Amino acid sequence: MGWQKWLLLMVCAVACTWAMVKAVPTSHAGQTDLSAHVTSGVFTTAHPTAAQAVRDFLDFHPEHPVQPIAYTHAVHLANGLQCEFCHVGVDQGPEAQIPGVAVCMTCHIAIDTDKPEIKKIAAYQARGEDIPWVRVYNYSDSAHVRFNHAAHIRAGVGCSTCHGDMTKQTTAERKVDLNMGFCVNCHKQKQVSVDCETCHF
Repeated sequence: MGWQKWLLLMVCAVACTWAMVKAVPTSHAGQTDLSAHVTSGVFTTAHPTAAQAVRDFLDFHPEHPVQPIAYTHAVHLANGLQCEFCHVGVDQGPEAQIPGVAVCMTCHIAIDTDKPEIKKIAAYQARGEDIPWVRVYNYSDSAHVRFNHAAHIRAGVGCSTCHGDMTKQTTAERKVDLNMGFCVNCHKQKQVSVDCETCHF
């Protein structure tokens, strides 16, 4: 981590501490009244803890988040499965849906049923639960970014631009930092709008 991020982290820590000190009301006798500050334990509506808020703010995300199922993109793509089969609607709307257990079991009701990872999927289905996939890319609510997959696909932006070569990955990996600099540079290279309203609305 560069010195700029450390400096920013220190400034944020001091500012947050000062804001919390100033926010605690004092009683008429000058004593701090903490009884009025019983909270639910949620730091913000977007982050359950202060540590997670700081990690999100500084764009610290795991490159390879651990998934509940070791889904192998390389094998599925080698067998001719297209991205749109599992990520339904990616070419029609803003989101690339993450497949539910029913999508997986469409094929795996009969294919490789004896493999451990397929047994895990079948167990999720038997319990009536969906697979708790961990998102690799997302924007926090505080970013106010509305990314639209369909618009990028229509413009000819390949999935590999952001997601890397999925034919060489097992579970998805974070290949780029989807921060403002990355997006603005890409828009400039492709000579498309960099107006704020393009992404922030």
